[in-house]
Amino acid sequence: MRKLTIAEAKLIGLAGYLAAHGYYPDPKKSNSRELWYFSPLPGRNEKEASFKVDLKLNLWIDFGIRKGGSIIDFGILYHGCTIPEFLEKLEMFLSFHRNSSPALQQTTAKMQLAGRSTSTSFSSERKKIQVVSVTPIISPALVYYLGQRKIPVELAQVYCREVRYKVSGRLYYAIGFPNDIGGYELRNPYFKGSCSPKGTSFIDNGAQRIAVFEGFFNFLSFLIFCQNRDLPPTNFLVLNSLSFFEKSRPLMEKHETIDLYLDGDAAGMKYTGQVLDNARYKDKSGLYQDHKDMNQWLIENFLQVQREVQALVRARKLAEGTQNQQVTRGRGRHI
Repeated sequence: MRKLTIAEAKLIGLAGYLAAHGYYPDPKKSNSRELWYFSPLPGRNEKEASFKVDLKLNLWIDFGIRKGGSIIDFGILYHGCTIPEFLEKLEMFLSFHRNSSPALQQTTAKMQLAGRSTSTSFSSERKKIQVVSVTPIISPALVYYLGQRKIPVELAQVYCREVRYKVSGRLYYAIGFPNDIGGYELRNPYFKGSCSPKGTSFIDNGAQRIAVFEGFFNFLSFLIFCQNRDLPPTNFLVLNSLSFFEKSRPLMEKHETIDLYLDGDAAGMKYTGQVLDNARYKDKSGLYQDHKDMNQWLIENFLQVQREVQALVRARKLAEGTQNQQVTRGRGRHI
C-alpha cells in the first residue's frame, strides 16, 4: 500500500486534527481567520491561549515556546516521535476519519467557534453519538490498535465489540465495551469517549472477592497478567469513570475482599486512600508501581509477561505429566 507523503500530510487540516484529539479553540480570542488554543503540547500549562492556528495557511505557532510550523512539526513534538513514525500515525488517523477532508475539518472548527467550542458544548456533541451497528471486531485498524495496547483480539472479542457510530452525520468506528445499562465506552487511537447511557460494567462470577478497575483496557490487561495463574474466584467491576466510585461502594462492599486496581495518578490515589481504613479494601496498584495504570505497565513489560505465562504453562504441563505417571504406576502396582 502506498505510503502517505509529507506533502499529502501537510494538506490535513490542523484544526480538524486538534479537534479529533479533543482540543478546541478559545472562542473569546479566535475569529474566522485564526484559531487560538490553550497549548496542547506536552509540558505546557497556561492560563491564556497562546497556540495559534492560521486557517488559511494551515500553520501553527506556540508563542509560549516560540515554535511553530506545519502539522508535521506539530506531530513530532506532540507525540515525541520521528517524521516517519508520525506519518504512520497520520495514516492510522485517516483510516478512522475517512470522511474528513481538510476543508471539512476546517469548516467543522469554524462551526465549533460559532458556538460549540467550549468543554460544555463538547459534552453535548458527545451526547449526539448515534450507534449505527455493533459487530464482532473485524476492522484491521482496530485489530492493529488492540495490538498496540497488547490486548489479544481473541480476548477482546469476549468482552468488547466493534461499534460504528455517527457524530454530526459522519461515520466513525471504535472498540466498544458495554456497560450494564446499554451504553458503550468507545476507544480508538484518536477518540476516548462513550455513548449514552454511561454506567459501570459488573462481571458477576458468583465470588466473594471483587477486583475494581477504572477502565476496560486495565481490566483486560489484568486478565492477560493472570493467565495460567491460580487466581481465586473473583468478580470484576469496571467503573468506566471515577465519578461512579462512591455510587458503586454498596456493590463493592457486598464482597469480603475488594481489590483496587485504580490508576496511579492523583485522582486514583485519592479514591484509594479514602477507603483503606476499611480492611476489606486492598490497594493493588503496587503491581504496576511507577506506571500510570495496568495497561501502560503491560505495554512496557509485555515480553516479560509472555515469558512468565509460557513458564507457567510448561510448569503446569510438567506437573500434569508427573501426576499422570504416578497414577499409571499406582494402577500397575494394584494389578
